[in-house]
Amino acid sequence: MSTPLRAWLAERFGGLPRTFWTLWWGLLVNRIGSFVISFLAIYLARDLGFTPGTVGRVLAIYGLGMVVAGPLGGLLADRIGRRATMLLGLVLGALAVAALTVARHPALIAGLAFLCAAAGDLYRPAMTAAVADLVPPADRARAYGLVYWVVNIGLAVGLSFGGLVAERSMVALFLVDAATSLAFAAVIFLRVPESRPAAVHHAPALAGLLRVFADRAYLSFLLLHLGALLVFTQWQLALPLDMRAHGLGPSAYAFLMALNCAGVVVLQPLLSPRLAGRDAARLLAVSALLFGGGFGVNVLGGSLPVYAVGTALWTVGEVVGFPAASAVVANLAPVALRGRYQGAFSMGWGVAFTLSPLAAGEVLQRAGSAALWLGCLGVAVVVAAGHLLTAGERRRRIAAALSVTAPS
Repeated sequence: MSTPLRAWLAERFGGLPRTFWTLWWGLLVNRIGSFVISFLAIYLARDLGFTPGTVGRVLAIYGLGMVVAGPLGGLLADRIGRRATMLLGLVLGALAVAALTVARHPALIAGLAFLCAAAGDLYRPAMTAAVADLVPPADRARAYGLVYWVVNIGLAVGLSFGGLVAERSMVALFLVDAATSLAFAAVIFLRVPESRPAAVHHAPALAGLLRVFADRAYLSFLLLHLGALLVFTQWQLALPLDMRAHGLGPSAYAFLMALNCAGVVVLQPLLSPRLAGRDAARLLAVSALLFGGGFGVNVLGGSLPVYAVGTALWTVGEVVGFPAASAVVANLAPVALRGRYQGAFSMGWGVAFTLSPLAAGEVLQRAGSAALWLGCLGVAVVVAAGHLLTAGERRRRIAAALSVTAPS
């Protein structure tokens, strides 16, 4: 292997512990089969004949499950450990997804959608807390970038055939989703030890959560990140419904999702070294603007090329912003509250997945797609400005965290 290539690989992949890479490979297996979140809206509308309003409400209930999963998973990660929490969530989530394939009544489907998210997402704060346990502060942005990278590798591989299979059988896709969750659980059970620091005193459940939300610097970050996620998650309901209104079906939507994932796969290792050490607030502001532009351009929509340009923009926004956001969370969190800080961060995704389809469904029905896409652009501009205006205290605390050169 040539010296330049060895240096290139070491810069991007070197120096991270073996357990991190075990989690990385297990996550790849899991993400290859993650179809519920991408295809649930199409399944409910096309296969079960639900109206857009009903689809929006079911997806909102799915989002509520994510809201519950974040703080609960973070609490369990701090109290019973990262490993046990990941195993519990992956196994229960797989069972809920399998049950979803046989349900037909809207109320039962809504309940199972809640369980799919509430159980299946328990592992996320535990896994991200484990990364913070294993990786020193200076390498965390790179490590979280690699985690986000592997998520998108898995999704790109899965969606490359998922759209074709979805034309014939959504049930098969969802059963594969359940099987890959169980496979990830097996990897953790066999190869991943507990990483929670043993000597740290862990605060009681309620007191620990109150400390998280009393952290003003962190709370302002969470609210701004939620605003960005409300724009970003328009791919969940608004994008496929708008495409359907213009005569584009599941295969076209799957193409955009695969384009998004492939874009992250290609761009993350290229951009990560160039973004290393950059101010997180500026990265998050740029990311928000790219989200706004990526969905705002859909006001010119109706054709696949326009949707593809928008997808490319918000894909770059992911690569720029999401690893930086994860590193901010890990570097702001006290060791004893790592799980709960990560849980609050995951909860923001749940809130976004709850509010986004509700808002999108209402705006599409009452004002049309142009109003929705321009509203996304406006929200993104406000979020970008907010990141720049509120970053002072976070910058000071992150600078202090980065001065630490070894894992806790």
